[in-house]
Amino acid sequence: MAWLVLLMVGACATPSPPEPAQISAMSPWRGRPVAAALAEWRDWGAIVLDGWPESLPAEPDPQLYSKVLQYWDAVPEGPAVIRRHQQTHDALMQGLLEVAAAGEVPLSPPLPALSLWAYPAWSAAFISHVMAQAGVPGFVFPPAAAHAAYVDLLLIRAAEDPPRAAFRPQDPASFAPQPGDLLCADRSILPLLHWQERLAETGQFRPMHCDLVVGNGGGLVQAVGGNVIDVVALRRFPADADGRVLPAPLGKSPFLVVFENRLDLAP
Repeated sequence: MAWLVLLMVGACATPSPPEPAQISAMSPWRGRPVAAALAEWRDWGAIVLDGWPESLPAEPDPQLYSKVLQYWDAVPEGPAVIRRHQQTHDALMQGLLEVAAAGEVPLSPPLPALSLWAYPAWSAAFISHVMAQAGVPGFVFPPAAAHAAYVDLLLIRAAEDPPRAAFRPQDPASFAPQPGDLLCADRSILPLLHWQERLAETGQFRPMHCDLVVGNGGGLVQAVGGNVIDVVALRRFPADADGRVLPAPLGKSPFLVVFENRLDLAP
């Protein structure tokens, strides 16, 4: 339980997400994704979670359903998902209104819970949306409905042309992520031991999750991600004295790779 002790110690320092002045001081292509991610996070109520919680402190507003549709609109697979969600949403609302008209429930029935839209998982669509909002071209960061799809392309490009790679893969055990980097975990039953192993299976689906790092300091790596217990949340992960994220606890998805943001350096 060493990770829990470290997390509690770090949480006592309560480092805050970067303020606008701090973001402005970042290099432009780091600051823009950070600002975009934090803007979405605030729209969701600025939810902060320590580590790997099993539940939320409060139920999210069902009206945030429209935000999920915005994220899906950022990926090629999105239109089909949006149509299915809208059809399901409209059918549910029509049914609720009919029941309300019959006097069986209040005239203003509650909206469907956000958990109904958790599938397909929208965390990769969220990252794609953030990158698009930050102005990152699609040919630099390929938007995708699955993290594995853009992870593969970023790995391939980094292997083919390291000096020009916009995102360079780094080992989380030896590299301290900075604001604007991507922190990715392997959610599969048999997770990979190192990101280089992914190169042997590119194109195959593998469940992953990536968050955008927005801060590192005070013993914590702070990162914003989507579809975290059905919401956009800022999670605080324990880090060592050098800012390297500590391994995930037993039973939680291990960190696989940090994509170092090199957008300012890439031609």
